[in-house]
Amino acid sequence: MSTLLVPIAPALTSAPLGEPHTSQSKATKPFNCQPCVRKKIKCDRNQPACSGCTKAKIPCVYLAPLPRKRKQPPQDDVYERLARYEGILRENNLLPADTALCSPTLEEETSSSPEKSGPLPEAHPPGKRYIDSVLLLGAGEGDLCQVDDSAQEASSENSPSGFLESLATYAICGTVIGTARSLIGSHPTREEAMKLWNAYVDNVDPLCKVLHTPTVKEMLDRVSFDPATASQNDDCLLFAIYYLAVFSMSDDGCLLNFSQSKNHLMSRYQSCLWQALLNASWLRSTAMPVLQSYTLLLIALRTEVDSHTFWILTGIAIRLAQRMGLHRDEEALRLPPFEAQMRRRLFWQLLPLDTFASQACGVGISLPPNSWDTQPPLNVNDSDIFPGMTEEPVERKGATQMIFCLSRLQIHDFYTRKGVKSDSAGTTQSKNPEEVEAAIGEVEDLIETKYLRYCDIVNPLHFLTFAMVRSATNAVRIRARMPLVLKDTSTLAERKALSTLAERILDTQSAVYSNPSLVKFRWQTQTFFIWDALLCVLRCLADPGFYSASELTRTWDKVAEVYSNHPELLKGTRTLYVTIGNLTLKAWRVNPLPGPTAQLAFIDALRARYEAVDNTQPEVNGSANPSGTLDGLAALGDVSNNSYSDLNIDGLGSPDWEFWNQFQYGET
Repeated sequence: MSTLLVPIAPALTSAPLGEPHTSQSKATKPFNCQPCVRKKIKCDRNQPACSGCTKAKIPCVYLAPLPRKRKQPPQDDVYERLARYEGILRENNLLPADTALCSPTLEEETSSSPEKSGPLPEAHPPGKRYIDSVLLLGAGEGDLCQVDDSAQEASSENSPSGFLESLATYAICGTVIGTARSLIGSHPTREEAMKLWNAYVDNVDPLCKVLHTPTVKEMLDRVSFDPATASQNDDCLLFAIYYLAVFSMSDDGCLLNFSQSKNHLMSRYQSCLWQALLNASWLRSTAMPVLQSYTLLLIALRTEVDSHTFWILTGIAIRLAQRMGLHRDEEALRLPPFEAQMRRRLFWQLLPLDTFASQACGVGISLPPNSWDTQPPLNVNDSDIFPGMTEEPVERKGATQMIFCLSRLQIHDFYTRKGVKSDSAGTTQSKNPEEVEAAIGEVEDLIETKYLRYCDIVNPLHFLTFAMVRSATNAVRIRARMPLVLKDTSTLAERKALSTLAERILDTQSAVYSNPSLVKFRWQTQTFFIWDALLCVLRCLADPGFYSASELTRTWDKVAEVYSNHPELLKGTRTLYVTIGNLTLKAWRVNPLPGPTAQLAFIDALRARYEAVDNTQPEVNGSANPSGTLDGLAALGDVSNNSYSDLNIDGLGSPDWEFWNQFQYGET
């Protein structure tokens, strides 16, 4: 059921954010506002804004709570699901039109139950989600993982992602109805602004060169002294910087520098950024700072909101970019050199964001290669370009501030151009494994020649670039060879080589996590191709006799390190995490560590979580489900056929070469 957004009553005149609004009556809501729910504080439910939000100077958003889901009898739920699957099979011409799977039929079941009344349930929900057939996805995330209804309801009502989606809806609707408010009183102090700027420059800017830091620094110096001088575009950029800076910091760092928790600061700057975009009429704007700000916001939101919501939000960014002509090369538009370089940087940041969002939702490449011709930005430092320059900057040879972005760009270019082939209708499909191996080898040589040979391994950005390229190319090779493994047509030597590639990715990720100078980049590197490699290693561990005793101990140590670095694997309820957890338990049952008392802490935690779920599962063919919640959908089991592709919803490999999404913006 979709969330009902209750709009805030528009103010008659613009007023500073958080300023009390006068009204004729003290009307109240029957439920708490979303900021108070998220902070778990008492809400007085005043309209249009409660006292808590007024004092905190943040938008007060009221959302009507979702009605509790009616618990269906188990039998009814089975028939409803069968009807839905039957419709899916018919849509794909896999079931004759006169064949029925449901017995008894929904009509018979309804007529035989006198207590039931009302319209018959539909075999399909009214709204259908399109999934690219090339991706071989299932009908949706719910088919792979069953999550407790109460947990789902709590997540939708009180989670940070729900609050973010509410703010996004508020900003989109507000652009139409007009609810601009002043943000003068919401700016941080000059001292705080400088700390946030330094955090952004150190943690964020090297990995996403969207802004020209010297120009933005001049503007920030001016506004931090007098926030009243900030234009609407300035507000957008500044609050995007503040938000990304906090997003990249640890909670301890936020407490140390600002004496406030990370969650509180993120909530504050999220709200202010959405309000700044609303003030700038961002859906109608063609100003570069507005789209730059929105792009920075998307970089953080990619792991904070539902993947389908994120796809819609990136779609807005792409439409704004197309309206501004970013998808066409600036040289043809005869723009000044500085503007041309900044537009290229922005487009090449948006392109992989949209690719990631499209693949995460299973709709393939939404921007085909022939729909844009924007050239990559030059390999130059920010100091090499400036507003008003009249001559094209001279490209540097070697490592610059753009090294990470340009290396990443080359791999994305492989994904959209060299790793796929298009037919006359514009449909894309992956090349065969031999072609992919040759193409990725050429890309690897190009990156090595232009960038990696100039890397100073002591430099954190250079070290991260080196690690990223090595992991990305190994991930491509894994995905090229995986179909042979799934079809059981690979030799033992080929499977050994595949596991070696996967272990190299795990080793690289461990090196990144163990390097203290890379902690500041962890917001970007949390997934770092790790899921592809981990699933590959777990599959090998689930094969009896694949590893020797010494290899088995070493491999389980690598898996344990992944679980240590990613606690979300033991806590998260997403399909990906549940799948990995069940597959880990299966691998442990097949190939535990040698010794009668050998046990790992994360195995105990997984057993406590998933085997407890197994006890609540219905019996299958007279026996309890032995392999967890995913066996019945071929997402676990022997991970055969299309199960590896089915995990594509979380950014894993697929037949259409969906490797870029994790490389650029892997979901967590």
